[in-house]
Formats: sequence, C-alpha cells, structure tokens
Amino acid sequence: MTLSEELLNHPLIAARYFFPRPDRVAQPFWVQSGDARLACSYHRPFPQGRTLIHFHGNGEVAADWEEILPQALEALGLNCLLAEFRGYGASDGRPQLGFMLDDVGAVIAAAEAPPERLILFGRSVGSLFAVHGVSLYPEIGGLILESGVADVLERLLLRLSPRELGVTPEQLGGAVAARLDQRRKMEGYGGATLVMHARGDSLVDVSHGERLYQWAAGPKRLRIFERGDHNNILFVNQREYFAEIAAFVAGLDDQSPKKDLGRGFSG
Repeated sequence: MTLSEELLNHPLIAARYFFPRPDRVAQPFWVQSGDARLACSYHRPFPQGRTLIHFHGNGEVAADWEEILPQALEALGLNCLLAEFRGYGASDGRPQLGFMLDDVGAVIAAAEAPPERLILFGRSVGSLFAVHGVSLYPEIGGLILESGVADVLERLLLRLSPRELGVTPEQLGGAVAARLDQRRKMEGYGGATLVMHARGDSLVDVSHGERLYQWAAGPKRLRIFERGDHNNILFVNQREYFAEIAAFVAGLDDQSPKKDLGRGFSG
C-alpha cells in the first residue's frame, strides 16, 4: 500500500470526516466492491434510458433520497441509482476515503449501462466520488455537482493536522494530490457539466463551486442559487433545481465540445 493509500484510509480521517448512519433503503441493490457489499438502491423504469448515479453528502445515507430523487428523475425520463458508501446505511466496511474511491468503479459497473448513457451526480462530499468517476470513465455522458468540494486538502485540514497523522504537511498534500486532484480530473473530462451551489453556503463556500465550474473542460453551466444553504439548497429551490437538471439532460444530445452553457445567478 502506498503512502497516499495509507493516509487516505487512516482511521483518524474516517473518524473526523465521515458520519455514517445505519438507515437502510427499502430494497437494497447490492454492489460488491472488494471486501464490502454496498447497499445501494436502483430505480430503473427505462431499461434503455439514461441513468443518473447519485453520490450523497456526508451525514446522509441513500435512504434519505429514496422518496425524493427516483420519482423526480423518472419524470425527466431518467433511471436513478442511489449509491451507498461503505460503512453507511446497510453497507459493509468502514468509511475509509481511499477504499471509498475504489468503490466508485464498482458502482458504475453495476448500473449495467454504456458510460455515455450515465450521468454522475455528486452532492457535497459525494462530489469527490462523482468527479473521480468521470476520471475513470471520461466517456460518461454528464456530470452534475451540487454544493461540491474543489479543494479536498482544505476540507481535511479543517478537522485534523498532518502531525496527528504522523506526516509532514508536504506528505499529506502529496497524498491528497495523488488521488484527489479535483482540478486535474475536471480538466480531463470533456463531457457536459452542471454545477449548482448556494451563494450563502455556510459549510462549503460558493468559491468551491465556482472553481469546479472554471475547471470543467467541456460544455458547462454554473447555477448559483440566491436562496438556501448547504443542506437545504434543493428544498428551498426545488422547482428551479429540477428545472436546471431537466434542461441539462435535454441538452446532452446536442451540446458541442468546449461550449459554455452560461452562468446562472438568480434563484
């Protein structure tokens, strides 16, 4: 195991940064990844349609979204795979960051759909896994980031110090850059990207969303909502939120490379 893998899987990062809960989805869609079974949920009314894979935020579980997203996305003609993290919900294992990154490929494969028919959606910490997914499969059809994280090292340093991990700041920075360089991954993805963020996000500053948008290499749109905070951005902007997703999905078939879809600032 490399130093990067050892550090990202360090139990102190798991204890300080991840907050799993045991709530389980009604009908688990089991995904085997290494030594863990992930208790996901797959709503697939359109066998030949596009599938949105949703990576939820920290302190959330897939069950939190089971009565919201599948129905809303079905109305847009989309299947919905709610990804669950190891250690969360009914999944096996512990929430160790390096292994959680390794799980992304297994979740994508479990969707059993061509990558170009997939949309990866990452909310908050889930943005790490959605962005990692398009770095693994750059042919994926679309990427949606909501309240996402641009600088992973910044977020880690809010809750721990390199000394507590037994390394220097340079070693920790190098370990994070080796697997969680959001800029490099975004710049390497040429598919369509939608970035949504609340201007008043008190947990992950709106500048993170702006950077993710700037780094996106393909057709892209930034929507900054004037209402809402990190944990209620969807609920206080529900109509506009899903309208953005609907427009994004509708445009996937006719967007040209390098096209800027615009910045939307009213909400």
